[in-house]
Amino acid sequence: MITKDQITELANEALENSDRFVVDITVSKSNVINVYIDADSSVTIDHCVELSRFIEGRLDREVEDYELSVSSAGIDYPLLKHRQLNKYVEKELEILSNEGIKKVYKLISFNEEKIEAQEATIKMLGKLRKTTYGKTTELSFSDIKEIKPYINF
Repeated sequence: MITKDQITELANEALENSDRFVVDITVSKSNVINVYIDADSSVTIDHCVELSRFIEGRLDREVEDYELSVSSAGIDYPLLKHRQLNKYVEKELEILSNEGIKKVYKLISFNEEKIEAQEATIKMLGKLRKTTYGKTTELSFSDIKEIKPYINF
């Protein structure tokens, strides 16, 4: 059976010396492999194809069959790595607490243990949105269940 550690090692080797990095990898019991990547700049379809070919070149379908999918961690995908937060400083995030409370914050800064953010209050004025921000508060990563980019239409 193909393991998550095996795929992680291959992906990290392929992405070495680039600004791209692995966000998440899943490997099912039936060898359906999903690799999600992100970058400090951006991820293109060519980056995904390149990584897919690299991994396929090091796995042998004759020994073990598998299905491989490589994609970017899209805008609706949770931010799982602290490194991903670099792109969202001074931008809005949707944060779900461990208690199940979902709020929108503007990210000010972060470190390995906590983030500093301003809670956003969004008011509708007819068809217009007005967003105001409260004072800066600290949120511990241990109190956060999920962080996603806030999509404002």
